[in-house]
Amino acid sequence: MSWESEINELRQREAFAEELGGADKVERQHHFGKLTIRERIDEIADQHSFHEIGKTAGVAEYDDDGNLVGLTPSNFLFGLARIADRPVLLSGDDFTVRGGSADATIPGKRDAAEGMALELKLPHIRLVDGMGGGGSVKTIEMAGRTYIPQLKGWETIVSHLAVAPSVSLALGSVAGIGAARVATSHYSVIVRESAQMMIAGPALVEQAQLGDHGKEELGHANIHTANGAIDDAVDSELEAFQRAKDFLSYLPSNVDELAPRLTPTDPVERKDESLLSIVPREPRRVYQMRQIIDSVFDLDSFFEIGCSWGKSIITGFARLNGFPVAVFAEDPYQYGGGWTADGCRKLIRLLDTASTFHLPVVHLEDCPG
Repeated sequence: MSWESEINELRQREAFAEELGGADKVERQHHFGKLTIRERIDEIADQHSFHEIGKTAGVAEYDDDGNLVGLTPSNFLFGLARIADRPVLLSGDDFTVRGGSADATIPGKRDAAEGMALELKLPHIRLVDGMGGGGSVKTIEMAGRTYIPQLKGWETIVSHLAVAPSVSLALGSVAGIGAARVATSHYSVIVRESAQMMIAGPALVEQAQLGDHGKEELGHANIHTANGAIDDAVDSELEAFQRAKDFLSYLPSNVDELAPRLTPTDPVERKDESLLSIVPREPRRVYQMRQIIDSVFDLDSFFEIGCSWGKSIITGFARLNGFPVAVFAEDPYQYGGGWTADGCRKLIRLLDTASTFHLPVVHLEDCPG
């Protein structure tokens, strides 16, 4: 007696899972200028490197004879992949299935993804689009009761921050636990216009008698890049994927390794003559600190983080003779380079990351006090 019928059903489940939430939902996703989760994975991962885990999980439908006739897949995908030929764990929400809410997910998949990233000490890239597994009214209807959320697995997410790089990309309307997942990472990016981040959406805000507010008003990219909840904003999903790749290129895969050195292409004898005159003799005059950064470090290697908040301190990564380093410098154009509260918070985040992943820190100093 063979297992052919069971194997065939698994293949059927995989075929149904490839359809996501259905052709109409996929078309709607594209209508709003967004890629589907599978398209996103194809774009960010090295070609043919993604190995999906738990693809057949979902809610199945059978006919009276016990034959599989349909499957509503989980709205959360994850698996192992490679980026720049380095192993990573990729996970993401499928907004075409119930907007990424908890009532359409398989909780064990999300817990397994976070646990695997921690256990294998792999960088984790989250492609967040929806509620990120948070609760909903539908959840209460299905359970027949309400609950006090214990946020199971959150300790795993936090523990991972001390082990391997974590990157979160806000690619759509992100609310509730999804918003918390974006913020709880070493680096976060939001796509302007097509993505927003908020604790609760417009309907819930209005129900709470807090007024009629649209998604853009509640969570536009400009809000969160100005308050530091999200590091950077970009104009397209493809740009977000590239920012994630660039960020990871400066860090080791985990705390037990050293950051990779790139073969330097910038001649060591390069000396920018502009450095002789860029700092004015008159102390009341300002100058462009970023030009000094570009001249001191390997050409085109500076990766700035958080340019829209804490503006008096410039933070980011760069390379010296191919070796990654963390960089911070005061910006004379902002408060004369004085350290503000936001600037200090931004700097702490950079130094924490540098300390965790063993990066040298370079400070180009011009602090007025």
